[in-house]
Amino acid sequence: MNKNIVRTIGVMTLTLHAFAFADVVNGDFESWSNGVPNSWDTIDSGIEVSQSNSIVYNGDSAAAITVNTTTQGSTDFRQSVDVVSGESYTFSVWVYHTEGGVSARLYVDGYQGYSTPSNTGQWQELSYAYTASSTSSIDIGLRFYDQSSFDGSELVYVDLFSPTDSTSEEPGGETCESNSGSFSLVTDNYGSETSWTITNSANAVEYQGSGYESNTTYSESVCLTDDTYTLTIQDSYGDGICCSFGSGSYSLTFDNVTVASGGEFTSSEATTFTLGNSGDNGGGDGSGGNNDTSDYYSNASGMTGYSLKTALYNIIKGHSSQSYGDLWTFYVSYGLDSYYENDGSILDIYSELPSSNDPYSFTSSSDQCGNYSGEGDCYNREHSFPRSWFGGAVAPMNTDIHHVFPTDGYVNSKRSSYPYGEVGSSTFTSQNGSLLGAAVSGLGYSGTVFEPIDEFKGDIARAYFYMATRYEDVISSWESNSSYGDAVLNGTSSQVFESWFLTMLLNWHQQDPVSQKEIDRNEAAYSFQSNRNPFIDNPGYVNDIWGN
Repeated sequence: MNKNIVRTIGVMTLTLHAFAFADVVNGDFESWSNGVPNSWDTIDSGIEVSQSNSIVYNGDSAAAITVNTTTQGSTDFRQSVDVVSGESYTFSVWVYHTEGGVSARLYVDGYQGYSTPSNTGQWQELSYAYTASSTSSIDIGLRFYDQSSFDGSELVYVDLFSPTDSTSEEPGGETCESNSGSFSLVTDNYGSETSWTITNSANAVEYQGSGYESNTTYSESVCLTDDTYTLTIQDSYGDGICCSFGSGSYSLTFDNVTVASGGEFTSSEATTFTLGNSGDNGGGDGSGGNNDTSDYYSNASGMTGYSLKTALYNIIKGHSSQSYGDLWTFYVSYGLDSYYENDGSILDIYSELPSSNDPYSFTSSSDQCGNYSGEGDCYNREHSFPRSWFGGAVAPMNTDIHHVFPTDGYVNSKRSSYPYGEVGSSTFTSQNGSLLGAAVSGLGYSGTVFEPIDEFKGDIARAYFYMATRYEDVISSWESNSSYGDAVLNGTSSQVFESWFLTMLLNWHQQDPVSQKEIDRNEAAYSFQSNRNPFIDNPGYVNDIWGN
């Protein structure tokens, strides 16, 4: 990890430049201890700060700041820097809004300019030119202000507070001309037990690390040529790095795509990944993707029935839970229409017309909800499996990308938390033909249901089979959380669904086979949160588990 080199360079830079040039110490947020960014000594009670290796402006990490209060005086994030009388400085910082419900205000020896919170899903710079009136120390940092759309908790990313005391270059000034990535490690209570290696296809070690302190965050840049590699992380005691003795974790990312991550294992965990052109990710004929996932599902090989379901649960559980704001970012990269109009707009299952032009379209990021009064105003995050059914904004279900889709905000509100079903008499029809109304006679349920168009019924069914499997350990307790959930869930962890609903899902799964869109989204979800939907990769699993 070159820890001694990194620390020596940091101390030398601080000694030479901090006083003369008002350097912001750890302004690039590359140095962390016990989950806290080093040198940022004012972190108010109304905010929580954690390290981000996914949304980054510069270098390997940024600060992910969650604002949890409307009390503005409890949201300060600051440190002190030394300035010299008569010297001029330009302080700047980059911020990234996820929802638009809070603004960031730059603080440089007083309150300065605000960010534009509506510019979500993109980096924006705040800066201020300052001339010191005396040789002294001044406070610099940020304060956060709630807006009318603030829902009580919102994530803002912060990076490269300048002038900073470090640069993004590797020691020695080397740059990466191949695949530039970042390995991040958070150690548990016994950091010395953890070690890791990255080996290439010839089993030669490219990178390795060991000898870590406990409860400390490390980050190392890696540079790899096109090849197939294996990241192996080991714990000498055999209890992994999470969650019995601390909350350790690790991740390896390239171009903001996570290729390996985790924390819960025993003695070791190995992940193989390929950099460069690895061929077609295709499929689309209803048989699932062409990627060879046999190793991923090897522990489920040869099984059927509910034993297969439990084996799949053990494979896909413990995924890397993301923030609610990270869903917006996923949609910007992976929620776009490359399949119908192919126009790069948000692919919304409640407005998409597969065989003709859509009635309206949403531009990613800029058309996020927000307020709405009708169709076409904005898009939001639709929990296809309503979150009231699992108890509200509860992690990790609330941000599990496998069941949360971008949809028209107004239509989403119409769907509410009603069960999916088949409508006999509609009270509302969206512009793409999605229906709300009384269930059709013979469905087995007589209440209000919401029916998506045929093109996406299989997508919904496979999302529900995923939820039944991923949350096998807790889903039997969800039946009483909501009357609508009670109509769908049967209170077991095996069949999970009431017979009427299961029969309908099986029909939808059969009638609307796996599409290329689902295959691509499943691959992106795996990179995003490190688990897969087995029923997209292997559609036959549905019949193997629930067919009888």
